[in-house]
Amino acid sequence: MEKEYCEPKTSGKRKIGLLVQGVALACTMLLALGCEEPPGSGMLPNAAQVVDIDDLTTQAYKIILDSLSDNDPAIRANAIEVVAQTGQIKLMPRVQRLLDDEFSPVRFAAALAIGDLEYSFGARGLQQLFKDPDSNVKIAACYGMVKLGAVKYRAVLRKAVASTDQTVRANAAFLLGKSRDSEALKLLWWAMQDKDSADKAVYQAAESIAALGDDRIYPKLWTMLLSVYADVRITGVRAMGALGTQDAKNALIRMLSDKVLEVRLASAEQLGMLGDKGGEPEVMDVFNMKLTSGLERVDLERVNVLTALAIGRIATPALVKHLPQFLTNESKAVRIAAARAVLQSRMQN
Repeated sequence: MEKEYCEPKTSGKRKIGLLVQGVALACTMLLALGCEEPPGSGMLPNAAQVVDIDDLTTQAYKIILDSLSDNDPAIRANAIEVVAQTGQIKLMPRVQRLLDDEFSPVRFAAALAIGDLEYSFGARGLQQLFKDPDSNVKIAACYGMVKLGAVKYRAVLRKAVASTDQTVRANAAFLLGKSRDSEALKLLWWAMQDKDSADKAVYQAAESIAALGDDRIYPKLWTMLLSVYADVRITGVRAMGALGTQDAKNALIRMLSDKVLEVRLASAEQLGMLGDKGGEPEVMDVFNMKLTSGLERVDLERVNVLTALAIGRIATPALVKHLPQFLTNESKAVRIAAARAVLQSRMQN
């Protein structure tokens, strides 16, 4: 089948919405705060361009530093996530201050970062969030405390999976998987199969089951890859990456032939995360075949974000040389994704 760009199909029922779960999808389908800046032109670098990784790292660090105080809460949340994912411990004092942010997704992200980097100086701030008016922020604080060693708060996360608030249910499922709570598998299977669970809770429970290494989830993930909805296929791709078995890798390789560009890029990223650089040709096609030519602004931004993230996971020299154009892109979301890619590339090389 000929590869082409096709905008992911969504409906009110199918659109997935968690508070905070990945800079790659924050401007595509998961984070409902939106992105304000238009993307750039996507001009290609000179083929002979030599990439100075030290210079790129300096640029990336500044982008994340500036983004932590951006006026857009989605950008602040995305920047916090990159701090945690790339281990920028020097920026954690700034992240800690964002526990008091006006917007709940930012507080949510800050609580997770404190847990992920085991930043003990943030423990008191996490405890203060137990009184937060947003239940999602409360369970994020519990996750942070669990990561700091207070395992008694796992009980709060487990209880939240049964919440009638579907966003809380989905986020609790996400945090149980993220905290590697294998004793919660039964609860996650229940949440996935419960007829009252919204799609976002079902799909997140499935991904968390995969993250906990229960390969019985493979058939469910496979049905997600067969969905007519591109956003569901992307969620299935991420879940296969979380599962990480050989069967899961084979499924991701197959998804490199998906007709939708975003699905191919997400598959390439997940394979790269698993140490397989087989998705490099699909990412190179974005540049060599000018696949972004003629895209609308929102679509172009989404593709640029996913392209940058795939480059960060694959991190071959041929791909890394394209990162400078993304670091100077007009879109804040693209710049953050590129900054994350630079920092991840630096960690791998």
